[in-house]
Amino acid sequence: MSHGAARTVRAGRRTVEIQRPGKVLFPGRDGAPEYTKGDLADYYRSVAPYLLPHVRGRPLMLERRPDGLDGERFMQKNVPGHYPEWITRAEVAKEGGTVTHVVCDDTATLLYLAGQACITLHRWLARTDRAGGPGHPDRMVFDLDPPGEDFAAVREAAGWLRELLTELGLPAAPMTTGSRGLHLVVPLDGRHDAGEVLRFAHDVAAVAAARHPDRLTTAARKKDRAGRLYLDVQRNAYAQTAVAPYTVRARPGAPVAVPLAWKQVDDPALDARRWTLADAVEQARTEPWAGLPRRGRSLGPARRRLDDMRS
Repeated sequence: MSHGAARTVRAGRRTVEIQRPGKVLFPGRDGAPEYTKGDLADYYRSVAPYLLPHVRGRPLMLERRPDGLDGERFMQKNVPGHYPEWITRAEVAKEGGTVTHVVCDDTATLLYLAGQACITLHRWLARTDRAGGPGHPDRMVFDLDPPGEDFAAVREAAGWLRELLTELGLPAAPMTTGSRGLHLVVPLDGRHDAGEVLRFAHDVAAVAAARHPDRLTTAARKKDRAGRLYLDVQRNAYAQTAVAPYTVRARPGAPVAVPLAWKQVDDPALDARRWTLADAVEQARTEPWAGLPRRGRSLGPARRRLDDMRS
C-alpha cells in the first residue's frame, strides 16, 4: 500500500526526507481526527522554536510507533547505526556500561525523528553539555497522577504544591502531560546530583501529602492509594525521563504535553488532553512560561526551610 511519495523538507542547512508521509499514525475514529506522519512532521516543524529550548543538550528516550497507534510501540534509547552522522549523540553511563542517546539540538533532527515515526520525546532532566553533566539535573519534576479521570483533583493538587514550593522559595511551572495529569517543573542550578534532587522531591511530596492526607499520597503501589492523587517524584532519579514540553502523545486525537500559565490551571474546563497537534502551536505562541526565572535555583536554602517544616 502506497502512502505517497517521499517529501523533502528544508530545515536550516539540512534537507530531511520524510518517507511515506501519508501513512496514518493516528486513526480517525470515535470522534478523534486522523493524522498522518506528514501531519506529525508539519507540527514538529511549526513548534520547533518553542520545543527545542526544552530538549537541547538532553539525552532522549524516543517513543516510536512505525505502524501507528494500532501497531507495536518501541521505546528507543540507543541511536541506531543508520541515523545520520549530523544528529547529536550523548553517551551516558548505565549499570555495567554506557548508552548512546539521541540529542535533539535542531529542527532538522526533530523532523528526522518525526520521519522515523517518533511520536513522543521523553527527555532527561539533566543536560550533558553543562557542568556536572548528566548526573546533575537542572529540572525537578512533580508528576500529579490522578486515580481516574478526575482533573479537578489535579488542579487542586497543583495549587497546594505550588503553595508549598513558594514557601520553599522555588518557582514551579505547570504543564499538561497530554495523558491524564499535570507536571510541575522546577528549574534548578544543576549543582545537586540526581540522588539529592530525588530525596528533596520525595520529602516535598511527603510534606504535601501530610498536609492533605485525604487527597494526596506518596504510595507507589496503586492498592495503597485509596482513591487519592499520587505525587510521583520517581522521574527525578538518574537516567529517568519526563515527557518533553510540546511533544505529541501516542493517544487518539494526538494530544500534546503543553506548558501552561498558572491562571490557566484555574480553568474548570482544563484537562490533560486539552491541546492537540491541531492547536498546541497557538498555545506555545502565548509563551506561557515567560515569567519563569531564567536562572535555576539552588536547593540549599529550600532544603533548610523544608527540614524546618519537618522538624
